[in-house]
Amino acid sequence: MAASDTIEAEGHLIDSGHLSAIFDKIIELKASYEILHFDIGRTNDDASRIQMRISAADSQALDDILQQLTTFGCHPVRESDALLKPAEKDRCVADDFYSTTNHRTQVRIGGKWVEVEKQRMDAVIVVSGGRAICRKLRDVGAGELVICGHEGIRVTPEFRERDRLGFAFMSNDVSSERRVEGSVSRIAAMMREVKQAGGRIAVVAGPVVVHTGGAEHFSELITLGYVDVVLAGNALAVHDIEFALSGTSLGIDLAAGAPVEQGHRNHMAAINTINRAGGIREAVEAGVLKSGVMYQCVKHGVEFVLAGSIRDDGPLPDTLMDLVEAQERYAEALSRNVHLVLMLSSMLHSIGVGNMLPSWVRVVCVDINPAVVTKLSDRGSMQTVGVVTDVGLFLHRLAERLRA
Repeated sequence: MAASDTIEAEGHLIDSGHLSAIFDKIIELKASYEILHFDIGRTNDDASRIQMRISAADSQALDDILQQLTTFGCHPVRESDALLKPAEKDRCVADDFYSTTNHRTQVRIGGKWVEVEKQRMDAVIVVSGGRAICRKLRDVGAGELVICGHEGIRVTPEFRERDRLGFAFMSNDVSSERRVEGSVSRIAAMMREVKQAGGRIAVVAGPVVVHTGGAEHFSELITLGYVDVVLAGNALAVHDIEFALSGTSLGIDLAAGAPVEQGHRNHMAAINTINRAGGIREAVEAGVLKSGVMYQCVKHGVEFVLAGSIRDDGPLPDTLMDLVEAQERYAEALSRNVHLVLMLSSMLHSIGVGNMLPSWVRVVCVDINPAVVTKLSDRGSMQTVGVVTDVGLFLHRLAERLRA
């Protein structure tokens, strides 16, 4: 039998493109809609509000539609508590579990709307003691109450507002033809704004930062106080330390731009030196490591987390080779008042961090490959804006702006 329900949504629906996305999704799922009420916001501060009746072939199809529309900020007009089901066993929940987005979410428990904590995408919501918390599926224990279905859930997407607090300068476009200087100026202003507001800045960096001659400028950002945490892989640290000790990166003399004799062994020599010292911090304290990104992190008390992979040489003693532990350390570092994440030429770690962030944390991705920014957006990190350029040049210009 045909089924219908009345839903509503509120926000900058037109500017954000969410209104057309709602209509498209309803049609895609072979349902129909009737607009009951629609108020259009007339100023930058005014929100739009829409109420519509959705009709589908049967109740199962309607439930599927309503669950998918939740992502765009839609929710039923009628209020009911969220459906809670106990986890069947460790790491296993009911089939109709609610899979979270990275947007602000509230759930109705005991007649009250509760803000979901530790918001992130691709998780479930566990309810305990009147609190609702995002939890990775692997961390759910048997018997814990997990929210299922779509009832009693409200999602508030981060709408792309007309101004977006100065963050709309690049919108979601990805283009190599945009002037780097203009983008750098606005990013520098944004970084100053974040620090003045008491927020933290995280930097996700790949070894290309070193290969392109950006390590010196990245180090300067650290000394200027614009980096609070560095999230990277083993390779960034190894090549940074190789450059600090030997002046090469992957055996290439960065000053001359040419390979050096026996340079292929320099990165292994760097690992060996740090192993002898007992770790990066110990190497700095012993005076063995005297420059570079990792040196500046230690000297200025900047937290760093190095996540390993199957391809790593060594790895360094500081590199976390337990994947789950590395993910947890990344997520914990990001949860401490991080307002802005700067991603520098690392597709693997950038996408991983993007999956951990709530949508209200601003993200700037710098890469010579526009596909990296596109992949971040496709994975759900729609707050990402991109600068398509050489990361070494970008860091040089950014350090100049922040130094002034």
